[in-house]
Amino acid sequence: MRLTGLRVLDFCWIGAGAFVTRILADLGAEVIKVESRTHPDNLRLSGPHQPGAKPLEGSGYFASRNTSKKSIALNMSHPQARQIALTLASRCSIVSNNFRPGVMEKWGLGYDEIAAVNPSVIYLAMPMQGSNGPHRDYIGFGSTIAALCGLVSMAGRPGRAPLGTGTHYPDHVPNPGHALVAVLAAALHRARTGEGQQIELAQIESTVNMLGPSVLACAATGALPQTDGNRRSGTVPRGVFPCADEDSWCAIEVDSDRSWQRLVESLGAPEWMREDQLKTLPGRQAREDAIEARLAQETRRFSAPNWCNGCRRTGSRRRRSPPAPTSPAIRNCWRAAIGITWRMRRWDRCWSTCRPFARSGRSASHPGRRRSWVNIPSRLLPICSVSTKPNAGG
Repeated sequence: MRLTGLRVLDFCWIGAGAFVTRILADLGAEVIKVESRTHPDNLRLSGPHQPGAKPLEGSGYFASRNTSKKSIALNMSHPQARQIALTLASRCSIVSNNFRPGVMEKWGLGYDEIAAVNPSVIYLAMPMQGSNGPHRDYIGFGSTIAALCGLVSMAGRPGRAPLGTGTHYPDHVPNPGHALVAVLAAALHRARTGEGQQIELAQIESTVNMLGPSVLACAATGALPQTDGNRRSGTVPRGVFPCADEDSWCAIEVDSDRSWQRLVESLGAPEWMREDQLKTLPGRQAREDAIEARLAQETRRFSAPNWCNGCRRTGSRRRRSPPAPTSPAIRNCWRAAIGITWRMRRWDRCWSTCRPFARSGRSASHPGRRRSWVNIPSRLLPICSVSTKPNAGG
């Protein structure tokens, strides 16, 4: 799906919101990211940082959330800043933000104000806990949302402190995923009817949506979900087991009695695995701890590549763990990515900083690619500054 022709005015910062607009940009939309020189996106301060890069322009984390975007620095405390933002919004298909409720309204850029100058606008707001209720003004990050909705307490080993997801999972999957689907649905609706949409996505709600089975189980039985490592009801064994190579592992999941028989065959049918009790799920569940301990001894007899090949031969559901960064597989991945990086750098060079949104022209490196800017009255130009090249860490 190509989104050429869509223009997005992006007030989103940090993670989830910026991820949504980054995907839109990668699919062809023209995304204009709004920041302030005095209050830049906090993600610019997060590592990893490119050695020797200018301050605020070397964050790899920021670059990964803002590829293919353009930037504008706009001081919203200036009396004429609102007019600039409204001028941009009137020429944009989508306006997005992930501030706490009231911030856009304080600037005079709420949905009603934007819709007054652009009735067909798609207005996306992503407050952490919605625009109403006692927690509407609470702010936080993906880790905060994961803890509030109970996701952190469900990830870990039995009898140990919760581990969480190891990353800001709500910022990476459920929240940008739900918001993106909503925006694309609104875009299809507008293409058919000409009507815009106001979208409010409370990030804690879209994250709770990921916990549906656990929520329903608790409602039906009153049982709270427990930390159970890699185990899952209805599959025994299920986990990650060591191989013969140093720091090499394999993931095994047996979800049926037939899969268990295939696993037994792939391991050479050890005597302990041929017991009648282990041929059925209830029998394996009763001896889950013992099976995992003995299975770890069996997998140590194989190198990871041999184990993976055995998986293909028998049809067992087994996966080799990701290889170390020094492995040939990773080196090949890097070789494949070099061409992409080179193209991105060429694209970066072919853009030049010009008078903000004041002209249109053609790229010297790509004569067939036309650049079109929104016209802003020249008297307003000193209030803002624009980088017309896609964000690449700055």
